[in-house]
Amino acid sequence: MLSRRAFVAGLPLLGAAAPARARLLNVSFDPTRGFYRAWNARFAADWQRRTGQPLAINQSHGGSGKQARAVMDGLPADVVTLALASDIDRIARAGLIAPDWASRFPHGAAPAWSPIVFLVRKGNPKRIRGWDDLVNPGVRVILANPHTSGGARWGVLAAHAHGGSAYLTELVARIPLLDTGNRGATISFVQRRIGDVLITVEAEALMALRELGQDVEMVVPPLSIRGDMPVAVVDTVARAHGSAALARAYLGGLFTRGAAPLFAAQGFRPSAGPAAGLPPLSPRLVSIADFGGWDAAERRFFADGAAFDRALAAAAR
Repeated sequence: MLSRRAFVAGLPLLGAAAPARARLLNVSFDPTRGFYRAWNARFAADWQRRTGQPLAINQSHGGSGKQARAVMDGLPADVVTLALASDIDRIARAGLIAPDWASRFPHGAAPAWSPIVFLVRKGNPKRIRGWDDLVNPGVRVILANPHTSGGARWGVLAAHAHGGSAYLTELVARIPLLDTGNRGATISFVQRRIGDVLITVEAEALMALRELGQDVEMVVPPLSIRGDMPVAVVDTVARAHGSAALARAYLGGLFTRGAAPLFAAQGFRPSAGPAAGLPPLSPRLVSIADFGGWDAAERRFFADGAAFDRALAAAAR
């Protein structure tokens, strides 16, 4: 159950004149599909029990960067639940979200996180244990496009934390294709059987192990990165829809201990409770702070002509 304090935040704005059925659009990134199916059902049932108002929650999923652009281009999201704080910052700079969004909820407005891991073929025929093994002769690497996928950006940063710019260039040379999102990269690796190793977030890897077959296994590298998953109310849309109080209650519940088991069941590590049943973490875990924050990381790695583009250009020569 949701805590009453988290649930009723802002409820005085909702009164008898509310429509018969409330509606909410959550624009999210690829690996959260299973979690939000479970969370939406629980929240909607609690909302109706407490207020008497039916609630329909719609979802949109895709690469985090692509989703942020869709919201900026007019997709009417009441809330965004994305892979990167920088994606929400972009929406804020467009005037749709208040600049102080990260201070509105606990933990920097990130209710959960997921580290970077590897998926390999069953039996690990390439004997992949760590980052150096990804650049061994004959190894092909699958990674989503970091220009559209938040999970891929975490992967690029983890790779650079391991081996620096020269290593990143060598790694990128082994990538045969760049899907737009984590789910597309997972399908390319698991179902289309392209590549020898997939770099992805832990939650996506665990989903693949549960749902997409038994011919892959997960490898936890010696170094990984903490991939925080931030959330925000899209203020301009929520005000226009009259959904601001509902949106705050919906996101606020994600930070309660009641949401923690749902996060863990889908392979995410909750900020507000134990990560029951999840694998041990990498011995060394870096964070975006090690790169000077997202503004610095964007300029250094993901802007046009920055480190990732230079690695792609070198691989094409």
